[in-house]
Amino acid sequence: MELNADFTRRVAVHAAQLPWVASPIAGIERRMLDRIGDEVARATSIVRYAPHSRFTAHTHGGGEEFLVLDGVFSDEHGDFPAGSYVRNPPSSRHTPGSEPGCTIFVKLWQFDQEDRAVVRIGTNERTFSHALTRPGVEVMPLHSTEHETVCIERWACHQVIEWAPQGGAEFLVLDGDFEERSERFTAWSWLRLPAGAVFRATAGSRGARVWVKTGHLARPPHIALHGS
Repeated sequence: MELNADFTRRVAVHAAQLPWVASPIAGIERRMLDRIGDEVARATSIVRYAPHSRFTAHTHGGGEEFLVLDGVFSDEHGDFPAGSYVRNPPSSRHTPGSEPGCTIFVKLWQFDQEDRAVVRIGTNERTFSHALTRPGVEVMPLHSTEHETVCIERWACHQVIEWAPQGGAEFLVLDGDFEERSERFTAWSWLRLPAGAVFRATAGSRGARVWVKTGHLARPPHIALHGS
């Protein structure tokens, strides 16, 4: 399966408007944003766990990165409420599930194979700092390597954002909204811009809180899939 697999093109998906698609595991559904592969895939998705649902134990051969959007996600490493940001590096293993139910934004098979950092951050307990070169923008860093930077940003109401992120960028709206190319991005809207693109947007009347990843689209996607 290939979905939004041309990483040289701009892609916008308003995930809150998509139907939920059943996964092979009962009680777990997803809204796919991009994908190369079948059940083992390089994928970006929003995944919903029904109450008491659980995956079987599995290894992430290509790593797993996720942000809990609502509810509580759980595995052997603990309970992760809304706002938790987690990176499980390549070859990590767990048995994920949720007792109350949850929704996560998740990226699979998108790690640099040398990135073995385990990251577990409760973003609700962290503070923002002002971006030095972008007025009206506050930043909460989450993870950074030579090849990528991940953060949550807050954009002031009606703030105009013009930025040329190195190596491409992805944006997921967590709350609030912004307009880009006359297109309105609200909660759970996702935008991917290729390397070399310039981002020009205006935050809405309530501002916006946005998950942002940059730098990772400078290299061709790694799609040699040998595990889940």
